[in-house]
Amino acid sequence: MGVTKSEIFTEEQNKISMIAKAFGHPARVAILQHLFKMNTCVCGDLVEEIGLAQPTISQHLKELKNLGLIKGNVEGTSVCYCIDQEAWANMQELFSQFLNPNFDTPDGCC
Repeated sequence: MGVTKSEIFTEEQNKISMIAKAFGHPARVAILQHLFKMNTCVCGDLVEEIGLAQPTISQHLKELKNLGLIKGNVEGTSVCYCIDQEAWANMQELFSQFLNPNFDTPDGCC
């Protein structure tokens, strides 16, 4: 597999790509949906809810946290996660602009 040469693309293009990649795994989508449904910090029930092993869930949580879509607080020996609402709003705006461009193309095009 070749190098993506991410430096030749804009920050916005790279960010959209990274978020889309995170959404490309159904476990991450399920984790995000569960966090939205619970609307609170979730500590240990993700393994039971999603049905994957703890190390797998932890890896997916790490990816989502690295993107900034979720945040976590240490509570005793566990980490509790929730949606980072500010980051989520920023992501929504980014994707809204990307998915809703102003089409100024001639009617005869394609």
